[in-house]
Amino acid sequence: MNTRLTQEFFFQNALELAPALLGKLLCRREGKEIVKLRITETESYFGKEDTASHAYKGKTKRNEPMFEEGGVLYIYLCYGIHNLLNIVSGKKDNPEGVMIRAVENYNGPGKLTKALNISRELNKTNLSLSDELWIEDDGTKIRYKTSPRIGINYATQEYRNKNWRFVVI
Repeated sequence: MNTRLTQEFFFQNALELAPALLGKLLCRREGKEIVKLRITETESYFGKEDTASHAYKGKTKRNEPMFEEGGVLYIYLCYGIHNLLNIVSGKKDNPEGVMIRAVENYNGPGKLTKALNISRELNKTNLSLSDELWIEDDGTKIRYKTSPRIGINYATQEYRNKNWRFVVI
């Protein structure tokens, strides 16, 4: 039996939450249809210290959701093309988050949001309360590997080299 993740699950810090989300089911309801896809790749971002994080330079209108408590969605437009899905982690006003980079059958953050019709209209949505987007645990156990994050050439060398990307193997 599947169990919906509660808000407390998202109170973990980003480095704990990113691997904990692997193997979980990202669930999207549109009308009467529900699609469930297994999360296969995530990345951690630590706001105030992480030069790759959107929150590194402080709070803005765009990154405001990152300063909410764990379980809130931060969805933003990347390269003017793709909406990217991030889940805030930890405590309020401590901007950390996890990017969902891939789910089964969709190997990229833009591909997954397009496939599941995840738009910025869902920005600031609380996953534990939403009936449109949520995450379930069906008990599946997975193994994963870590590596440096992708597409963060603007970050300092220290943060480009951190193994904060998590991929199911």
